[in-house]
Amino acid sequence: MEFLNDHSIQNELLLIFISVILGILIGAEREYRNKSAGLRTFILICFGTCLFTILSMKIGMDDPDRIAANIITGIGFLGAGVIFKGDNKIDGITTATTIWATASIGMAVGSGYVYLAVLGTLLVLLILSSLTSFERLIDREHKIREYRITVANHHDMDYCKDLFERHHLKCIISKQQYSEGTLTTSWIITGKGARHEALMRSLMEDEKIIGYQF
Repeated sequence: MEFLNDHSIQNELLLIFISVILGILIGAEREYRNKSAGLRTFILICFGTCLFTILSMKIGMDDPDRIAANIITGIGFLGAGVIFKGDNKIDGITTATTIWATASIGMAVGSGYVYLAVLGTLLVLLILSSLTSFERLIDREHKIREYRITVANHHDMDYCKDLFERHHLKCIISKQQYSEGTLTTSWIITGKGARHEALMRSLMEDEKIIGYQF
């Protein structure tokens, strides 16, 4: 069942107001976590997609989905702008998919399906907020880090492997660089978070380790 079928000016303004409120709810969560797209971005996305959907229904009488269909393309370009490559992973994908989901919420409001938009907003907030503790649990039990460890010579590589094994961590060599009498190796290390912390303490205290970073 549609909500507010009478597309009077008052009803359209109400739909726009609802889209702004829903955008505030999602944007506030992203702003709180200091993400690349924050409060104003998500308000404008939800409001803009709502307005475009209303216009599509008013001026595209013969083909009402013509404008709405192109919203997805535009949102795709916008989402791509917040994705970037980190040191050993791709960052910004969650924010990009949140932008995509927020656009669908704005379109639902603009189409008059307010109950779907409210439900979608609650699900987005649930996924972004409530599952954080579950992610931390997984990260604590299975953490992957890339370490760059500098030693004096290639014989110390076996020493590093033994050090990882003593901390019950699995290792894979990613790349190496030799410069001015030192050898820097990038290691992909997998194991529990507590074992990573113990490894870092060992690296700081070990005389054979010239330097490290992760």
